[in-house]
Amino acid sequence: MSKGWDLSKPDIYEQWKLPMVEVFETVEGEGSGAGFPTIFVRVFHCNLRCTWCDTPYSYAPAKPEYEASVKEIAASAHRFASQRICFTGGEPLMHQEKSAALLMALAMPNHIQDVHIETNGAIDLTPYDALRKQQPWGEKVRFVMDYKLPASGEAEKMVQSNFDRLTDRDEIKFVIGNEEDFRIAVDVIRRFHKRGQILFSPVFETLPPRKLVEWVLAHSLSKVRVSLQLHKFIWNPAERGV
Repeated sequence: MSKGWDLSKPDIYEQWKLPMVEVFETVEGEGSGAGFPTIFVRVFHCNLRCTWCDTPYSYAPAKPEYEASVKEIAASAHRFASQRICFTGGEPLMHQEKSAALLMALAMPNHIQDVHIETNGAIDLTPYDALRKQQPWGEKVRFVMDYKLPASGEAEKMVQSNFDRLTDRDEIKFVIGNEEDFRIAVDVIRRFHKRGQILFSPVFETLPPRKLVEWVLAHSLSKVRVSLQLHKFIWNPAERGV
């Protein structure tokens, strides 16, 4: 296993613990899975501080809601009926081998059909991509990589080589805050994109969705999918656990 990770020892799933925010069931709010009933597993900690972040309760100076073992977190997720899991944060891959062990535990049951990892583009995906070669559960796992643009304040931290890890099952999300963000996203796509569905999403309450659609059409971006945050139209944008 990459980085010397050994995830084959059964006891690690009870011994390894992660700081947690919440586990809940709702409908997926964005991307190709929007509208599908989905289990959200939100871990604590993030290596970025995006200006428009809508989950500041998932990193310092906030505190974790609780701590639980890999086995306990997976059991909490699997009590729901949904077949899809969103592994998110914060940044869900910050905990390295512990993140990998939880990912494996979440994807293992036969009834789970999809586990998508909402990762922020500033974590090297290489070791986690290696996990996807594990059978039979690895083929369920896919990345939704949120590539940060200048309005986020974190654009310089992106790992460009992550584009080489992506497959046609994965997604690359660009959260667009203004016209500069849009222009840079188009340039990044032309320079680095190889595989994976491209998503453009407007910063909620900052960029009107209509304006984003106009830009996409004006630039003939026929492979770009405009993605809105469905949950923010169903519930109050500040509401948690939905």
